[in-house]
Amino acid sequence: MEGSTRIIMKKLITISIAVAVAFSAQVHAQAPAATSSSYFIQGQAAEKAGDPAAAEEFYKKALKLDPKNASAIYSLGQIKIHGPAIAAKGREEKLGAVMIPVFQLQGASLQEALDALGLMIEKQSEEKVTPNFVIEDPKQVLADRKISLNLKAMPTKAVMKYLVDQTGTKVRYDEHAVVFSVK
Repeated sequence: MEGSTRIIMKKLITISIAVAVAFSAQVHAQAPAATSSSYFIQGQAAEKAGDPAAAEEFYKKALKLDPKNASAIYSLGQIKIHGPAIAAKGREEKLGAVMIPVFQLQGASLQEALDALGLMIEKQSEEKVTPNFVIEDPKQVLADRKISLNLKAMPTKAVMKYLVDQTGTKVRYDEHAVVFSVK
């Protein structure tokens, strides 16, 4: 009787393993495979997030699966044309979203204000965002303009708007710098 029990147990174990393997294969078969459309959607998300390099890779993957995907072809062309602007917009959004708890200045120059803001951005973002502020002022028009602010719990974008308003400057996001210049 003991021998027949072992045989039955071995058969039950074998059947259990076979069922588990079959179930696992069925689960993996039901997992959605990457499609041209899914890569295209990921490309759009990367583009919206301001990452043209990632968007380009997703569009290329979409085209590898479906070379006739017109949306991916078009979007890839747009990335090649507008990539730098998309990246600049992404940097602007990333920088502008950093929350500044308190920003106080009394009679500061634009350079002093930007130095202080840069340090606060680095601290608040835990050094994930490191701004490079540059002032374009060849005629030294901005040197005499003083800034006084007392702001609390504001995103960097709003703080920068106050700086622009008080100094009469404009801002542009270049590839490697945020440039303040005279209007």
